[in-house]
Amino acid sequence: MIVRGLLAGMLATQVLTAPAAAVRAPEVCDPPRGTLAVAEPWAQRRLDPKRVWPITRGEGVTVAVIDSGVDLTHPSLRVAGKADLTGTGYRDCIGHGTAVAGIIAAQHLKGVAFHGVAPGVRLLSFKQTNEERKGNPELLAKAIKTATDLKSDVINLSIEMEADDPRIRAAVAYALANNVVVVAAAGNVKKEDGTPAPAYPASYEGVISVGSAGPDGRLTSFSNAAGQVSVLGPGGTITSTWTGKSFATDLEGTSYAAPYVAGVAALVRARFPGLDQAQVKRRIMLTADGASGQGTGAGMVNPLLAVTAILPSENGPALAPPLPSALPAGVVSKVPPVNEHAISLGLIVAGGALAGIGIVVAARMLVPMGRRRGWRAGRAN
Repeated sequence: MIVRGLLAGMLATQVLTAPAAAVRAPEVCDPPRGTLAVAEPWAQRRLDPKRVWPITRGEGVTVAVIDSGVDLTHPSLRVAGKADLTGTGYRDCIGHGTAVAGIIAAQHLKGVAFHGVAPGVRLLSFKQTNEERKGNPELLAKAIKTATDLKSDVINLSIEMEADDPRIRAAVAYALANNVVVVAAAGNVKKEDGTPAPAYPASYEGVISVGSAGPDGRLTSFSNAAGQVSVLGPGGTITSTWTGKSFATDLEGTSYAAPYVAGVAALVRARFPGLDQAQVKRRIMLTADGASGQGTGAGMVNPLLAVTAILPSENGPALAPPLPSALPAGVVSKVPPVNEHAISLGLIVAGGALAGIGIVVAARMLVPMGRRRGWRAGRAN
């Protein structure tokens, strides 16, 4: 089994690091500039994943980020394998994939205020688009299937497509059937008319669909409530890694909420390797902070509870303890019956003793008086 795992890992590395065929430059590759100075973000304080790290940092779990690529030179990111399905090279031309990867697995570096949820995971990058939150259905389906074949434990899809596509639906079903946890962004409400509509692949059965919460813990105004949201993740005023070895602040979107949940899913898979993908989803939902209206699902994801909560239902139904059996006869001694004769005899003895004491006291008083009179009777008055 170990040998097979090593061979699979070697194969994954070879496939993911192979150069893309017929590389061509994308039409636009000019991501916005980031910053080098960041404060600790609210999302990091709220979820506080470091509380879980003494238990697990996600070691032994492979997470695939299917997005716009990752800045491979960023000091906070360690990418174990990469694949470019666009034919435009590995560079992240919009920054989106780099930010998503950082939320999941950015390293905890001295002097850097930002870190990911599960820095111990094995991170794979699949570049399938040069557009933010979108992609080619054919390439997306191929990326999902490839990530599954390479034994990914968690797949993050910070992508929202307007229509159901049979190729993507089949790829997601294939991943779920192979015990992969699939996490996807619930999507953002379109600014043109503000009408919410189901987003894919988040709306597929079995996927962990993630909505967005802001610093106040409430659903952000742009978070799509049309689909079946599973849980919320931080998605407003977000900080993460960015291209050019920098960081970005004030990011918004359910696509940034999804990787927070993907990171928690990785921690759960590392802590409970025996749980299947459906059980991982169930555990994340049962340990969330609680729903607060339409589109909030089970509420804000809670890393500490997701990893530490005891759920008896995972090991079969919880049963009440059996009633204690009756004690055998003779264990407890019976109280002996009252001995009326002994009580009467005791009262007689006690009464006789008191009478004797009275006679002695009286004798001690009367005998001296009698001696003084010569035992003559006293005179009457």
